[in-house]
Amino acid sequence: MKHRWLPCCLALFVFACTPSQEIQTVWPTDGWVVSSPEQEGMDPERLAALDASLATEHGNIDGMLVIRHGRIVYEARYERDYDALFDAGTQTPGQYNYYDPEWHPFYQRTSLHTVQSVTKSVTSALIGIAIGRGEIDGVDVRVIDYLDGYEVTHLDERKKSMTLGDILTMRTGIEWDEDSVPYTDPENSCAGMEGSDDWVQFVVERPMSHQPGQVFNYNSGASHLLSLIIKVSTGKYADEYAREHLFGPLGISDFYWKKTPRGFPDTEGGLYLTPRDLAKIGYLYAMDGIWDGVRILPEGWVEASVKRSVEDVGWDDKGYGYQWWLIPWGSEQRSNASTCLGYGGQYLFVVPEHDLIAVFTGWNVYEKPSLDVDFALDSVLEAVKVGTER
Repeated sequence: MKHRWLPCCLALFVFACTPSQEIQTVWPTDGWVVSSPEQEGMDPERLAALDASLATEHGNIDGMLVIRHGRIVYEARYERDYDALFDAGTQTPGQYNYYDPEWHPFYQRTSLHTVQSVTKSVTSALIGIAIGRGEIDGVDVRVIDYLDGYEVTHLDERKKSMTLGDILTMRTGIEWDEDSVPYTDPENSCAGMEGSDDWVQFVVERPMSHQPGQVFNYNSGASHLLSLIIKVSTGKYADEYAREHLFGPLGISDFYWKKTPRGFPDTEGGLYLTPRDLAKIGYLYAMDGIWDGVRILPEGWVEASVKRSVEDVGWDDKGYGYQWWLIPWGSEQRSNASTCLGYGGQYLFVVPEHDLIAVFTGWNVYEKPSLDVDFALDSVLEAVKVGTER
């Protein structure tokens, strides 16, 4: 899958501490506090071993960031020769061309890194904010009501009944295939959309294959419909809305969001952030949507977003929420790490039981070896020294 991706127990920051060892909450609005693995109850040798492994194995991973108790405990970057990886001379460079080194994985050679389908999880947060502000009535609103001006073909009762919640949980019922052929192949539904002049029109012309709400089918096109829904309901494009209501309050000032030919921000995979700023999104979810005393996400949104709306997506017992993946961990696999996953090796893990956040970035494409999601999560969890909080 191109974009492979916690539930919050929300006894926040009590976790493994003894009653006399309460840990002071810190807010990284103006920058993360840097600590050490030992101070935050993590094994430096295990983290160093993971660092060494990423430097020499697992393909083109270019960054690792581990945060515990709201403090950076380990950060590593790996130089990769992306100019050699890409061969734009044999392709026509373009905004959505995976062979163009000007776009992937760093935006115009800055520190902004593509997050690919992690964009979906960030967009889900914007939907939650719009619901909390009363600009969207809830997840049960019908998608068809936002499609004025578009020619909706194959319009049957199934398509008419599709809801915002169906989009968020990848159960739209739209006929869509972005698994069986590579993303560089125009036969891939997502590649077809990205090559079209009007992405929304491309999606709403697809026929239906199932009743909405019943069958999980990963659909980046449906996630792009969220861009339209945000614009229609709030009067602002997703990037503008994020700057005002999400990125601004979190202290995220430097980002880039690709636009489609019709000017809509690409809410299925077009966002670029620094790893440290991506970690702020994870911290917001770990804190139940509250940031430095101010509620950013409406009450209950985090819990709804990271519960298993889809119990089993057919991928190693992983589940799915509101554009978030749920990855089981632990001896009996009873806990779930809330996870954002993006094509090429973009991972954000949030594990509130251990007050832990981890970010990995890279560009493993074109048959390159990849960083296994479970290996990455397990390696960080194994470094947690339970019961040794400072």
